[in-house]
Amino acid sequence: MRRILLAATALIATATAAMAQEQRFDARLAGHAILPAFTMELPPADAPRDALVSGKFTGDARNERPGSVPGTTGPAPTGRPTGLSLPFIGQPVQGFSGIKPVAGEAGAYWVLTDNGFGNRRNSGDALLALRKIRPDFRTGQVTVLQTVFFSDPDRRVPFRIAYEGTDARYLTGADFDPESIQPIEGGGFWIGEEFGPFILRLDAQGRVQQVHQTLLDGKPLMSPDNPALSIGATPVAGANFRARRSGGYEGMAMSPDGSRLWALLEQPLFIEGTDRPEGNFIRMMEFDTARGAWTGRSLKYRLAEGAAAIGDFNMIDDRRALVIERDNAEGDPSLACAQGQQPPACFHAPARIKRVSLVDLGAPDAEGFVRKIGYIDLMDIQDPENLARTRGDRGPNAPANRLSFPFFTIENVAMVDADHIIVGNDNNLPFSAGRHLTRADDNELILLHVPELLRAR
Repeated sequence: MRRILLAATALIATATAAMAQEQRFDARLAGHAILPAFTMELPPADAPRDALVSGKFTGDARNERPGSVPGTTGPAPTGRPTGLSLPFIGQPVQGFSGIKPVAGEAGAYWVLTDNGFGNRRNSGDALLALRKIRPDFRTGQVTVLQTVFFSDPDRRVPFRIAYEGTDARYLTGADFDPESIQPIEGGGFWIGEEFGPFILRLDAQGRVQQVHQTLLDGKPLMSPDNPALSIGATPVAGANFRARRSGGYEGMAMSPDGSRLWALLEQPLFIEGTDRPEGNFIRMMEFDTARGAWTGRSLKYRLAEGAAAIGDFNMIDDRRALVIERDNAEGDPSLACAQGQQPPACFHAPARIKRVSLVDLGAPDAEGFVRKIGYIDLMDIQDPENLARTRGDRGPNAPANRLSFPFFTIENVAMVDADHIIVGNDNNLPFSAGRHLTRADDNELILLHVPELLRAR
């Protein structure tokens, strides 16, 4: 017993020491730009007519009447209306779930739209796409410069897709759930995906070139949404899958020379053959881009206390990277429900843990954990120049010179220059309302002045 206690004490001491070394840095708002939630785009002319109205399957049955089903953050008594209704005429420009600066075009960014409306079953009419955007932090507006829709005309996808019998073979949210993006020098994109989880290689026109199954410790790693499996709505972990539903690749960083990808899962894996998590950490696996193969090397990312998942992951040099960590809550804590209060007058479970962490992949410890250097708190952003375009619904005691970023999913972070990073939310249209009590979240992008964080080692 004494040995067990000593071992437990040693583990606690090691974890405490690791957390104590992680320093908090200040973040100052340098710009704020907003793309309105209700921003729609027509599908390509050669896409099936089915794609003209999206979100037809988000209810219990097919619904062809645009705007007939109100969006909410969830069922009563804690759910709140969001003010937008499904289905939509056209394809929503929303759900940004990965960001990367466009090479040679200062101020422009590639952003990735995820699977559509939240799962495979309800997103078969949501076209997968990435977009080039330009936020103007002077005016607060965001311009969409280009849309690249995903397709599989060469039949590289090894399973049946939703639009299988069409000529163009556009991909939808019933096929993949893309969550992270890395442009390829010379053209094309690497995409990290959640359903498989898979790594995809696309050409510059969004056409699938390669689909790579995940291997961990030499074994296939699957989620319950992998097309090779047939799992019900409430999956129970077992021998077939270890990744959670919506727990595949949320972040995928690329080495500066483009030779390696580090694919980072969103949530902890299950212990093989059980429904128990293997720990409060997430796996990242190394992929050789030249060979198109896994190297067999993996590392571990320890989550901050209170965090449930990561949101994005991008390198800033050959060994340091930015990672978004978050809880599963939304709304400003200053407007938390008091005893006896109920939504929509307040936030039932407001956001607490929303941060960008700086980590070092170059010197993992003996157990394979990457070192966490420091972080900024996205719930406490300094705004002395009053640059925020909106602060949303907050309590009367919320500080006037502070901006919070209280979104359920914050899934975009990248370094802009030596002093700044850009951060953006995934607004889960029309199901998230973290900025306002009863209004669907916009696509917000914030420019943060964080020189101390970026220089930390």
